[in-house]
Amino acid sequence: MVSTGAYGTWPSPVDARLAASHDGRPEYVGVVGDEVWWTEPRPAEAGRRALVRRRADGTPESVLPVPWNVRSRVIEYGGRPWAGVGRTDGGPLVVFVNFTDQRLYAHAPDGSGEPWPLTPLSGIGGGLRWVDPQLHLDRGERGEVWCVLEEFTGEAPTEVRRVIAAVPLDGSAAEDRGAVRELSDDRHRFVTGPKVSPDGRRAAWIAWDHPRMPWDGTEVMLADIAADGTFHSVRSFGGGPEESVPQVEWTTDGQLLFTSDRSGWWNLYRADPHRGTVALCTREQEFAGPLWKIGLGWFRPLENGLIATIHGKGTTTLGILDPETGELADIAGPWTEWAETLAVHGSRVIGVAASPRSAYEIVELDTTTGRSRIVGARHRDDVDPAYYPEPRQRTFTGPDGRDIHTHIYPPRNPERVGPEGELPPYVVWAHGGPTGHAALVLDLEIAYFTSRGIGVVEVNYGGSTGYGRTYRNRLRRQWGVVDVEDCAAVAQALAAEGAADPDRLAIRGGSAGGWTTAASLTSTDVYACGTVSYPILDLNGWGTDETHDFESQYLESLIGPLAEVPDRYRERSPINRTDRLTTPFLLLQGLDDVICPPAQCERFLAAIEGRGIPHAYLAFEGESHGFRRADTMIAALEAELSLYAQTFGIDRPDVPRLELKK
Repeated sequence: MVSTGAYGTWPSPVDARLAASHDGRPEYVGVVGDEVWWTEPRPAEAGRRALVRRRADGTPESVLPVPWNVRSRVIEYGGRPWAGVGRTDGGPLVVFVNFTDQRLYAHAPDGSGEPWPLTPLSGIGGGLRWVDPQLHLDRGERGEVWCVLEEFTGEAPTEVRRVIAAVPLDGSAAEDRGAVRELSDDRHRFVTGPKVSPDGRRAAWIAWDHPRMPWDGTEVMLADIAADGTFHSVRSFGGGPEESVPQVEWTTDGQLLFTSDRSGWWNLYRADPHRGTVALCTREQEFAGPLWKIGLGWFRPLENGLIATIHGKGTTTLGILDPETGELADIAGPWTEWAETLAVHGSRVIGVAASPRSAYEIVELDTTTGRSRIVGARHRDDVDPAYYPEPRQRTFTGPDGRDIHTHIYPPRNPERVGPEGELPPYVVWAHGGPTGHAALVLDLEIAYFTSRGIGVVEVNYGGSTGYGRTYRNRLRRQWGVVDVEDCAAVAQALAAEGAADPDRLAIRGGSAGGWTTAASLTSTDVYACGTVSYPILDLNGWGTDETHDFESQYLESLIGPLAEVPDRYRERSPINRTDRLTTPFLLLQGLDDVICPPAQCERFLAAIEGRGIPHAYLAFEGESHGFRRADTMIAALEAELSLYAQTFGIDRPDVPRLELKK
C-alpha cells in the first residue's frame, strides 16, 4: 500500500551499509590461459583491490589473500596493475603491483609458494613504482616484465622521472636497481607501457609532457627492438600538442591502430604504410576517453581482423567494427556504460559494463554467435529494484544558449509518494575530473537519497568527456565559471518548472567536483547547503607543489599560467571568497590524500573561523583520494543525509545526527 509522506522522510531498505558494500567496480580484465581474470574492490577488507580469476566451472576465486592489494600508485591514479600468462607446465604465472610497498611481484597461484618480489625498494621520495606490466617469457635468461617505471629522484612530488623498463623474472632485481634495464630514455615526462608488434621487432607507446594533460595532446612513439631487447631508432610517429591519442594497439598482421581526436572526436585510425593515416569509422562519437590511468583500453583487435570497440556519445556501447568497410555492429543488451577495459581471446570479447538497473559486471561476447553473457561480478539485487531510481537523460539550455547534459533521478519509493503541493528537495552532483563524466548506471549512493524522497541530478557540465573535444574544451581557462554556471542553471531550471523545491537545493562533489561545490557555495545563492569531499580550495597552493606531479600543471589549461593571471587564481579560489559563504556545509577528507591534501581543508576552515557558518569536518585516517573503506563510506553518507535533513527541516532519527559547528 502506498502512503503519503513528506519528501526526505521516506523509509528505505537502501541503507548506507548496503551502498558502501556495492561501491567501486571491477577493473582491468584479462585472459590467462582460458580463464577470465580481473581486479575488484573489497570495501570490507580495508578497501583493498583483489585479483580474481574465474575457474573453468564458473566459480570466482580470489588469487591473493588479505592483505595483498593489487593497485599501482604511478601518477597516483595508477593504472593496469597486473599481467598473466598461461603455461603448459606449472599453471598460470602472474605479475602484480602490491599497493603497500609498490613493488612488482610474481606469483604462480597453482603452486605452493608465496609471491616473490621482482623489484627493489627505494627510500627517496615516493620510491619506485610500476604499472602496465607485460610478460615477455622469451626475453632475458628467464623472461622479463616490460612496464612503466616511475622513479622519485628527490623528496618533492615533482622530482620524478618515468621510463619504460624491463624487469627480470628471476628476482635478480629485487635487491639490485641496476638489474632493471631501461628501454626508453626519460625525454618525456609521462609514458605508457609499450605495445610490441606480433613479430617482436617494433614497440609503440604514448608519451606527453607538462603542461599538457593526455586529453590535450600526446605523441605516439615508435622504436625498433634489437635482438638483445634494446630499443633503437626511437621516433615520434603521430599526435601533437593539440591531438590526443589515448591508445595504440597492433593487429595480428602487424598494422598499428590508434584512437585520436584530430576530427574533434576520439575516432579509430590505422597507420597504413602506403596510404598514411586511414580513418576506420568516422562518427561524432567517442571511441576512447581521457587517459586518467596508465593502460586503459577502449578497443582491441581480434584475430579475424575485426575490432572490438567501445563507443558512444554520452552513453557507451560495445560494437564490432569491420575496418575494411567501416561497418559497426553493436551488441544487444541493457548496458549503457562500458568501462575502459577490454580483453579478447579467440572470438571472445570480455569487458565491464553496467546499466541503470545493474552495477558493473564482467560481460563476455561471443562474436561468432553475437550472444553475450555475464561471467563475473554478477549484479545482485539485495533490495527490491522498485527502490532503484529511474533516470531520465535530459539536455538543458545554459548561459549563452549552450547545451548542458544531465541525468535526472527523481525521488522513487514503491511505498511512498510526496504530499500534494510539496516539491522535493534536490541535490546537484558535480562529477570529478573535471575532465570526466557521470555515467548513466545504477549507483546505490544515488538510490540512498532518491528512495528517501530526495532527488538527484548529475550534471555533465561543460568540460565533461563523452561529447567531443569542443564540449571538453569549454572549461579551458573557465574552471570555476562554466562548471558553476552549468550546475546552477540546471538547479534553477528544475525549480522554475516545478520539479524541485527552490528553497531546498543542495550541491555535492568530490575532488574536482568538490572544487565546483565549494566554488558554487562561495559565488552563488542557489543552494541551501553543500557536501564538499577531498576538494581543491586554494588554487595558488595546489598549483605550487601542493599536489602530485601528474596534475601539477593541470591549472595551466583550466585557469591559465599562474605567472600571467595571478589575480584569476586568487579571485576564483573558494578560500579567498569565504566572506560570501553563508550556507551550511559538510567537508570530508582523507588524511592520506596527496592529490588534494588535508592542508587545503585546514586553511579553509581557519578562514571561516568565527563566522558563525554551520559546518562539520570529518577527516578519515587510512583514506587517500576517494574513499575505499566501508566504515568510511558509511559514516560519510550518513553525515551527508544528516546535513540535508537539518538544513531542509526533515526528521531523520534513523541516522546519527551530524554536529554542525558555528
